[in-house]
Amino acid sequence: MENAKTLYIIVPCYNEEECLPETAPVFVRKLKELEEAGLAGPGSRVLFVDDGSKDATWTLIRQYHEEFAPYCAGLRLIPNGGHQKAVMAGIQEALEKADVSISIDVDLQDDIGAMNEMMTKYLAGAELVCGVRAARATDTFLKRFTAEAYYKLMNLFGARLIYNHADYRLMSREAMRRLCLYHDENLFLRGMITRLGLPAETVSYDRTERVAGESKYTLKKMLKLAKDGFTCGKMKPKAEPRPLDKRIAEILE
Repeated sequence: MENAKTLYIIVPCYNEEECLPETAPVFVRKLKELEEAGLAGPGSRVLFVDDGSKDATWTLIRQYHEEFAPYCAGLRLIPNGGHQKAVMAGIQEALEKADVSISIDVDLQDDIGAMNEMMTKYLAGAELVCGVRAARATDTFLKRFTAEAYYKLMNLFGARLIYNHADYRLMSREAMRRLCLYHDENLFLRGMITRLGLPAETVSYDRTERVAGESKYTLKKMLKLAKDGFTCGKMKPKAEPRPLDKRIAEILE
C-alpha cells in the first residue's frame, strides 16, 4: 500500500518484568507484519512507557531497544503517575514522530490482531478507532450488571463513553493533537476521546486472559479512575498543547 503512515504502538508498563519477556517480541513481530502488509510505514515503533516501575521493567526495555532495533523505543517516567498519564505521555511522544498511534496494555488481553482492521479503517478515513470488547459471556452476572450500571452512570454525568471500550484505541495525529489540548491532571481518556469531534469507528475483538504476571489495577486505582470520569465531562481544551510530563527521565528512540 502506497504512502503507509508511521505508526507508534504505545504500551504502558508498570512492574512488568514477568510479562515483558513474553509480550515484547509479540509486539515487535506484529509491527513488522503491519509494515509488510503496507499498513505501517518507515519509522514505526513499539513505544514502551515505563511508568515508574520498581522492578527490572526499564532494564528490559533498554535490552529490547538494542535487541529489536530499530523497532523498539522507550520512555521512562519517574515516579509512578498512573496508567492514564503513562498513555498520555506516550501520545505526546508519538505526536512528534508519528502519523498515528495505537495504545494497548502490555499483557495482551486485548487482541493484537485487531490492529490490522484498525489501521485499515484509519487509512480509509477514520481519525479514531476504538477497540470494543465483543462479549462478557465469561463474566459473572454481578460483573455484567455493574459494568452496565457504570457506563450508564458515567454517561449521566456527561462522560460520553463507548460501551465496552477501555484504552485499546487508534488515534490519528489530529486526534492526538486535539487530545493534547486538555491540560487536566485527572485524566480519563476513554471519556475525553469522544469530545474530540472527529470521525470515529470501532473494532470488535475477544478479550483473553493475561499472558503473564498480575494486573496492577488495584481497587483503589479503579475507584480513582471512576472518580476522574465524573469530572471529564467538564474539561475544556486550551489553545496550546499540554506541557511535556516533568517525570520524563530517559528516552530511547
